[in-house]
Amino acid sequence: MVVAKPQHRALALAVFAALSANLQAQEAAPAQTKPDEEATTLATMTVTAQKREEAMQDVPIMLTALPEQLLQDAGVSDIKDVQLLVPGLHVSSTTNESQTTARIRGVGTNGDNAGLESAVGVVIDGVYRPRTGVGFGDLGELERIEVLKGPQGTVFGKNTSAGVINVITRRPSYTQSAEGELTFGNYGEFGISGAYNDAISDHAAFRIYAAKRKRDGVTDVNTGVGPRTEREDSDRDFRTLRAQLLWEPNDDLDFTFIADYTRRDENCCVGVTTVRGLTANILDALAGGAGRAIIPVADPERRLAYSNRGTEQSVLDKGFSTQIDWNTPWFNGATLTSITAARDWQSVNALDFDFSGADLLYRRNNFDDSSTKFKTFSQELRLTGSTDKLDWMLGFFYSDEDLERHDQYMIGRHYETYLSTALLSLFARQLAPLGITVNTTNPFLFASQATGRPLGTVFPGDTEGAHDTYNQNAKTAALFTNNTWHATDQLAITLGLRYTHEKKELDSVYTNPNGSLGCATALGTPARVVGALMARGIPQAVAQQLAPTAIGYMCLPWANVAHNGRHTQQDRSESEWSGTLKFAYRWNDHLMTYLSGARGYKGGGFNLDRVQSNTGLSSGTAGILPVRDTSFPGEFVDSYELGAKSTWLDGNLLLNGTLFYQEFTDFQLNSFLGTSYVVRSIPEVTSKGIDTEVLWQTGVDGLMLQAGLTYADTRYGNDKPTSEFVAPGGTLYKLPGNHISFAPLWSGSASVTYQWDFGNSLIGRFNVGAKYISEHNTGSDMDIEKTQEGYTLVNARIGFGAKNKRWMVELWGQNLTDETYQQVGFDAPLQNFSPTPGDPTNSFNAFLGAPRTYGVTFRVTY
Repeated sequence: MVVAKPQHRALALAVFAALSANLQAQEAAPAQTKPDEEATTLATMTVTAQKREEAMQDVPIMLTALPEQLLQDAGVSDIKDVQLLVPGLHVSSTTNESQTTARIRGVGTNGDNAGLESAVGVVIDGVYRPRTGVGFGDLGELERIEVLKGPQGTVFGKNTSAGVINVITRRPSYTQSAEGELTFGNYGEFGISGAYNDAISDHAAFRIYAAKRKRDGVTDVNTGVGPRTEREDSDRDFRTLRAQLLWEPNDDLDFTFIADYTRRDENCCVGVTTVRGLTANILDALAGGAGRAIIPVADPERRLAYSNRGTEQSVLDKGFSTQIDWNTPWFNGATLTSITAARDWQSVNALDFDFSGADLLYRRNNFDDSSTKFKTFSQELRLTGSTDKLDWMLGFFYSDEDLERHDQYMIGRHYETYLSTALLSLFARQLAPLGITVNTTNPFLFASQATGRPLGTVFPGDTEGAHDTYNQNAKTAALFTNNTWHATDQLAITLGLRYTHEKKELDSVYTNPNGSLGCATALGTPARVVGALMARGIPQAVAQQLAPTAIGYMCLPWANVAHNGRHTQQDRSESEWSGTLKFAYRWNDHLMTYLSGARGYKGGGFNLDRVQSNTGLSSGTAGILPVRDTSFPGEFVDSYELGAKSTWLDGNLLLNGTLFYQEFTDFQLNSFLGTSYVVRSIPEVTSKGIDTEVLWQTGVDGLMLQAGLTYADTRYGNDKPTSEFVAPGGTLYKLPGNHISFAPLWSGSASVTYQWDFGNSLIGRFNVGAKYISEHNTGSDMDIEKTQEGYTLVNARIGFGAKNKRWMVELWGQNLTDETYQQVGFDAPLQNFSPTPGDPTNSFNAFLGAPRTYGVTFRVTY
């Protein structure tokens, strides 16, 4: 079992010991406030975790609220930056920045397939984003971010079974103001942003924000045999524009109109080699010599990747929303809220599928070739009100989502020779212990010999092996209510229910533009494949046993002729209940405890990929029969929490914590089974542990501490639903009873901010933050080679400026200790032939986190 390192436990104990010592001292002598100043305490912090403004300490939910100043101090500009401040939150990216996944308490969506919904919902200004990656980007001017842990489906809807990241941006005001920011940093970092706010009349105001950020790549690239010429990757180049209009025709009615536009044109992402297997020698030979295709010695700290094809990505995100809030004359002044939104998001990205300097498989950077597009319309109506004893809410939600995906595989010029050589080498290693010597002379000729086709025509280079189009429509309608009954002055009982109906329709078209002649010939003449094996010295009986394996590798999904010309239509409907029941008891002004239970729901869907198995069913094992029904059921969670929220030192110290137990059923796991990506429904996943948080506005003027610690034991059940979960041959045999991917036992964060005066007109401000994540596995199949050791990330910022905030100069650094860590580990495509740990054949890659960056930021405010 992985445990926290002794120094981290000692640090946590020291922090809490200091808190305890100061608690008694400062309760006896409360902090004094100057006569002309109004006391500001943490106890006054408000949140909208239940879609109504409430004091954070009165909300029976474990949440982290991050105010504007802390977000600025920590350099938060997107969702990935938020994880440094929130224990138990883990955000990672894979083949492009749009493939970003958030996990809370170890639970999130495993897999990049757009057909899988998010487990952690992202809501920006009341508008739900269909996937975490769709919400990834510059968040602009932030008022606060709330991270809600545990199922939040009653109020926020489906696909929030693990939690919600609720982003609230800064609204227009009636005060004229202008702000500007200029940033320079290493890796050629340059950023410029500006905002202007003004009143149009006594009843209307607007705010506009624009930003452009650019940075060179943080990973070096060996381009191998080309044609790629770009020698850096993971760069940054985006621009964003956001405009808001506030109209308040009277005291009871206001309209907020928001329009935003963001575009990214970048190179992302390459993977670095973490384990070099024997297949790397074959790739090197094809690329012209040792070290030409794969790094000679795996060394992630060099941040050197190999990619002969481009990784250009273009992301476009735009949308419009209108929020209307009306204090009606009904039901004792109930408030009617309407949020109408239309959004359009698309990502187009090229990919070097084999992550090497040789030319095996790739995708082109064209919308019709490799892209994902979401067009979404949503409407939410809520009526909220209160009486002396009851806070109530009734609501309706509707969304209409169109998902369009284009998926392409281009065959590289080395594909045929590599597959032939690797396959023959595999057979030679398998048969050597049996005393059978395989003739490996001119191994690159094997596919040609097995099909009878001329060399270079079995899998012709620079031809399109697969080109598929998926069009999915999802319509969702929901009714919900969330009500809190104040039974006594101390006891409050909350009951929430939500009924959701969803219908999805999918139209899929599969084509093999190059005809997949190699696969077609092998399938049509299996005797020739047997003969080619026998010609290599393999006895007939053994050759007949190996022939299906050889044919399987010649009919991998992107080359399988059985997919060519397929046109499938699928639909599924779901009608599900979710809800929550909470008991909160306020013992006194200092302490509130709560007990809660919740039922969460994550929608089912379709696997938007080529799926094939030995039976033609998703439940089958590796094979070449196309799977027609690619649907998978919804995911459910039953969650229970016992928590406490306490307030001390006249509201300047908040100590919160909760014990939690969550049981997921039909947990959706997207895994590569050797020949295709298949979504498996894991019967059971459990997550149990403790979440804690400290917010301390100390007695030292200007000194603030925020910290938290999460222990989450999140693991798969012991069930083995299919043969893939059975050792030794099953590709998922490591899962039963093990901790799930991306689920560290320990996760802790801490942030210290100190602000002090220089004379009458200047101030200084310093912030340092750290996040510790214990050892965890970063691969969906739990290969030991994908294990990431525990690590700590440290960010810091120090600034000097005018007390009236007219100007500020800040020096900042992120990942100051330059930790090299893998976000996601994966099998090197076509270079991994066995699930056996330590197999010398296998190669592994990883997508790395960002290295150390540092720079200077200038801020001006008018």
